[in-house]
Amino acid sequence: MIRVVLADDQALLRAGIRALLDAEDDIEVVGEAADGAEAVTVVRQTAPDVVLMDIRMPGTDGLEATRQIVNDESLAGTRVVVLTTFDLDEYVFEAVRIGASGFLVKDTEPAELLRGVRAVAAGDALLSPGVTRRLIGEFATRSRPSATPAADRLGELTEREREVVALVGEGLNNDEIAQRLFLSPATAKTHVSRSMVKLHVRDRAQLVVLAYESGLVRPGWSQE
Repeated sequence: MIRVVLADDQALLRAGIRALLDAEDDIEVVGEAADGAEAVTVVRQTAPDVVLMDIRMPGTDGLEATRQIVNDESLAGTRVVVLTTFDLDEYVFEAVRIGASGFLVKDTEPAELLRGVRAVAAGDALLSPGVTRRLIGEFATRSRPSATPAADRLGELTEREREVVALVGEGLNNDEIAQRLFLSPATAKTHVSRSMVKLHVRDRAQLVVLAYESGLVRPGWSQE
């Protein structure tokens, strides 16, 4: 059972998402919150698998709530998905940078929301859609004063691992990476996992951010 907490200041939106999620056999909503401070409290009480977090709420916003959740060692198994009303939102990029596992636009299709919750609960990041890569690419390149610190971290990687991280940055999943590099899916997964450990990143979302900040991947660029 995937346990979910909903955090949004709009009660009607929470009710709609809750009805959608609770109708699924493998998903259970275990808590709700109307602002960021309440979200942190509820998440600490329930330790859910996934938090659907509105980025803009009164008082403590979703960005600060996300920061507190991902920095809480007792919540290492909890993943945050940011909810936003428009895709090119700098706050969303910052949330991903500090540890959110991706984002969903609030008017996303129900099937896509369900797929996203399941994907994040399984350890994946919601970074495959092109709009997400565009968001990260735009703000990562705009906000970094220099690529040097992030680029230096890549020195820990083997050449193959650098190739794999670049493909993660493009939004490819493990099966797609395996096909591109003529590897088995298990080998691709191992390279991704080792890269995450060496680079000290929480999940694939942060690996994508690092790929852009280091200059390993640039907006609109592909290894194909």
